[in-house]
Amino acid sequence: MHFDLIDLRLFLNITESGNITAGATRSHLSLASASARIRALEGSLGTPLLERGRRGVTPTPAGNAMARHARLILQHVEHMQFDLTDYAKGFKGLVRLLCNTSALTEYLPELLADFLVHHPSIDVEFEEHPSLKILHAVRQGAADIGIISDAVDASDLQTLPFRADPLALVMPLNHPLNKHQSLYFAQTLDYEHVALAANSAMAIYLEEQALHIGKRLRIRARAEGFDGVMRMVARGTGLGIVPQAAIDRWQHTDSLKSVPLSDPWADRKLLLCATDFSVLPGYAKTLADALSATPTESPPMG
Repeated sequence: MHFDLIDLRLFLNITESGNITAGATRSHLSLASASARIRALEGSLGTPLLERGRRGVTPTPAGNAMARHARLILQHVEHMQFDLTDYAKGFKGLVRLLCNTSALTEYLPELLADFLVHHPSIDVEFEEHPSLKILHAVRQGAADIGIISDAVDASDLQTLPFRADPLALVMPLNHPLNKHQSLYFAQTLDYEHVALAANSAMAIYLEEQALHIGKRLRIRARAEGFDGVMRMVARGTGLGIVPQAAIDRWQHTDSLKSVPLSDPWADRKLLLCATDFSVLPGYAKTLADALSATPTESPPMG
C-alpha cells in the first residue's frame, strides 16, 4: 500500500466536492495528475474507492472508510505540527468550526475577530450549517468544533455552554397579532412571513418546525440576514422570527413590535460540541476556551 499526504488531501477534496476536477483544483493539481494518483491509490488497495457517474463521483464503502482514516491522519499531522511550532517556524494551526445561522451572525464576528488578532498563528475556517449537519460533521471528524442548538440530541458528544439564544417574533405595528404579549409559532402560520435565504440553517429549522405542526410557512419574501428580515417586517411585508439578540442590537425597535415565542424549542441555548475536548489539538482547545466560559480541561459530557 503506497500513498502520501498529497494523496490523502486530494481524496478528501474529491469526496467533499463530489468531483475529481474540483478536487484537483482545490489540491492545486492538474486533472491528469489527480486522476493518476487516484488510480494508483485504488490499485495499491486493490479495490475501487470512487463510483464514477456523469454528475461526478461518490465514495464506495471502501472510499468512505478511506475518507475517515484520511481525516484522522491529516488531523494527527496538524496536531504534530502545532506541537512543534517552536521548531517549525511559520506553521499556522487551522481550526474547522461549523455553526448555525444565529451563532454566525449574532455572536461570532466580534469574538472571532478578537481571537484572530490575539492568536496570529491560528486560522479559523468556519461555515454555516443546520445543527443536525454539524453533529454529523463533528462525529465524522470533518469539523473540530461545532456550535449547535440544544434542540438536537448531542448526547454522544461533549458539550460546553456558548450563549442563550431565545427566538422572538417581530411584526409590523399594525399587524392583527399585535395585541398579544407572547405567541406560539402555530398561531403565526396563517400569516405571511419574511424568511431568510432558503439554504440558511435558520430557514431550514423554522420550516421543519412548521411541518411538525402539519403546516407550511407562508413565505412572502426572503431577506439576507436578520437585519434584512426586520427592515422588511417594519415596512409591513409580514412576520419574522429572529434571535432576541438581533432585536437587542437593532437600532429601530420602535418601528416594529417583538414578542417572545412560547414554544419550548424557541427558548434555546447554543452549545459548543466536540467528540472530546481533551484530545483536540492545542490551537482548537485555545479557540474553545475563548468561546466558552467553561475551561476545556475537564469538559462535561453532553
